[in-house]
Amino acid sequence: MRSEVVRRAAATGVILVLGLLAAACGGGDREAEAETTTVVAATEAPEFASPTLQAIKRRGRLNCGVHEGLVGFAYTDNRGEWRGFDADFCRALAAAVLGNPNAVRFVPLTSSQRFDALRGGRVDVLWRATSWTMSRDVSEGIRFAGVNYYDGQGFLVRRSLDLASAQELNGARVCVQRETTSELNVADFFRARGLEYSPVVTANEEAARTAYAREECDAFSADISALAAARTLLSNPEQHAILPDVISKEPLGPVVKRGDESWTSIVRWTLNALVLAEELGVTAETADQLAEDSRDPQIRRLLGAEGDLGPTMGLSREWAKNAIEASGNYGEIFTRNLGPDSSLDLARGLNAQWNARPGGLIYALPIR
Repeated sequence: MRSEVVRRAAATGVILVLGLLAAACGGGDREAEAETTTVVAATEAPEFASPTLQAIKRRGRLNCGVHEGLVGFAYTDNRGEWRGFDADFCRALAAAVLGNPNAVRFVPLTSSQRFDALRGGRVDVLWRATSWTMSRDVSEGIRFAGVNYYDGQGFLVRRSLDLASAQELNGARVCVQRETTSELNVADFFRARGLEYSPVVTANEEAARTAYAREECDAFSADISALAAARTLLSNPEQHAILPDVISKEPLGPVVKRGDESWTSIVRWTLNALVLAEELGVTAETADQLAEDSRDPQIRRLLGAEGDLGPTMGLSREWAKNAIEASGNYGEIFTRNLGPDSSLDLARGLNAQWNARPGGLIYALPIR
């Protein structure tokens, strides 16, 4: 028995030696060649292909998730047409990918529905006053494509309460919308200051505003832009004030489903095209003429007069020009829906261009 074990061990040793000799004589070259091949393959750029874009083109329509009704951002007018800041970005995206700003279906969604609708493919993009947070980015199966509005949370109160600060809301009843960052931010604000409050949690923004109007709460807390919109709908808007406290950072922007990086890029660069258009002075009215006459390389690239940036994303050369002509540049969209030409009359503030005076946070990534 012992001699059999010895013979097997000797045979194994011979095989190992022969294997090592083969590696020294040429096997190593094959391994090095395989390793080199692997490295080359890993550094090749993957093809830019978007299943979402392909589905949109087949259907001939962009499905855009929006707020179910928020003045200034997404709402229907007396003719049933969707209007607002977010609605205009939806149209710009439809123009970029399909060449038609009207090839969009608006899908109104509540806060609790929005991410399910996106993950389930009911909508292609969510442009619905949604804050970019770490937990959403990591856990919801979604991707933010950028920021198109920098907001912050505040409090709307009756002037008759004679409050100068949210610090004076100790013991107050606060209306807030369920399953939102607003609900969490209010809890953090009062807890950090050792103040007491009674949350009046509602299903949506409209219910929170209605409860506040009925005096079921002393304050209504939400994004400041939403509070400005809500105030315009109250019976006596001048009797209500937004307190100066800003208790959070709320970067709002378009959201897409995780897993289609190319579609994320298309949404991101369409947003950046509208921001860059304002910076370069390209408007809905001047885009066509500037595409022909401008000598500025940045403008020519943006409008498709030079380069093939659009085709690299599966779009036309004039994708950005189409988006700009659909709704105007970022500044035009802001002014019409949220700024001096709107009922909200909000200042640009943080949403001013980076090179304005005073400057804001709106900054276009290089399109080149």
